[in-house]
Amino acid sequence: MAITEKQKRFADEYLKDLNATAAARRAGYKDPNFGRQLLTKTNVSAYIRKRMQAQQSRTEITQDRVLQELAAVGFARGTDYAEITSSGGVVLKPTENLSDQQKAAVTGIKETQAGVEVKLADKVKALELLGKHLGLFDGPGVGQSTEDRLADYLTALEDSVKHEPE
Repeated sequence: MAITEKQKRFADEYLKDLNATAAARRAGYKDPNFGRQLLTKTNVSAYIRKRMQAQQSRTEITQDRVLQELAAVGFARGTDYAEITSSGGVVLKPTENLSDQQKAAVTGIKETQAGVEVKLADKVKALELLGKHLGLFDGPGVGQSTEDRLADYLTALEDSVKHEPE
């Protein structure tokens, strides 16, 4: 089935903020909850997917690129940007000596009365997002050591063998 103009309007609105309820309202649907139903329609989801792929191609924003930026922030170290001298002073490294990854973690540089301040992006948030992407915080065994997870697995396996009918 071909996509209607109203469905296209919904999809275009949805791409602005990925909020189906708000997109349905802006597209003129009386029931804003209808947006979730529209997302399940093959023609609408195909149109959205096509538009997202075109947008990704135009902007060159890929999943890999986003993950690389998060990794640059998450694994940045203070020693990437400054050195402590033998006399205990701090010397900033010249920006031309920084890699693109190191520069990606910098959100601001300003001169203050006390000296130069280099502000880095939120390392914890970047690592949290990377961890979520990798599934580090999901499912059984989260927070357990590898040995503990292996022991739990072997115990469960042993229990299942004991309870199998002969």
